Amino acid sequence: MLENYKKHVAERAEQNIPPLPLDADQTSELIELLKKDHQESDFLLNLLKERVPAGVDQAAYVKAAFLADITTGKASSPYITKIDAVKILGTMLGGYNIQPLIECLKDSELAEEAAHVLSRTLLIFDAFNEIFELSKTNEHAKKVVEEWANATWFTEKTDIEEQIKLTVYKVTGEINTDDLSPAPDAWSRPDIPLHALAMFKMPRTGLDDPLGTIEKYWSNFPTKTISTFFFIRYKRYLISHMP
Repeated sequence: MLENYKKHVAERAEQNIPPLPLDADQTSELIELLKKDHQESDFLLNLLKERVPAGVDQAAYVKAAFLADITTGKASSPYITKIDAVKILGTMLGGYNIQPLIECLKDSELAEEAAHVLSRTLLIFDAFNEIFELSKTNEHAKKVVEEWANATWFTEKTDIEEQIKLTVYKVTGEINTDDLSPAPDAWSRPDIPLHALAMFKMPRTGLDDPLGTIEKYWSNFPTKTISTFFFIRYKRYLISHMP
């Protein structure tokens, strides 16, 4: 699995796009590698943290179950402590990670970190009722509810800059679906990075070498750490925001 995924990463890098996330089978194999000593432990950890989908993807279920087992002592890894497992669970946005984190609120060793990550997780759904009920007897659950009420997840974020510089690329006509997602490339739509390579591939009047033009402006921009494009239909603008 590891060698095949490295090959996949290299193939995608040649196209300047990120690799696909791990599926459930790949995640299961990754977990088995993490349970024992491995010379590429840093790479394995990065895959677990960054290349498994969050939320309710089946691979996320496998990941959350493994991390939950570490927090309870049912599983172990020489590279992931119980606290590490809680922190990684806290990055999974919601879904399969929520119930294990609620259980960690009841563990004195893990409760403080669990409260911290849960209070910054918003996709809780019906689990809110369980946490609210637990808050009546559990100080860590109470802290979670209080921090939700105080919107700590929002107020602790960095303030928006007073001035944000934009590059505006104005084109003739309107930007539409055919420009951004050509029908001949519909087969690649589930793979968003790959499908993005088809953007603007269909030439039309008033839109000459759009990607080349965008690249020219982007290369001249003072900082290029992030490149995000906002497409506004009906306003006839293509705004390239590159802070």
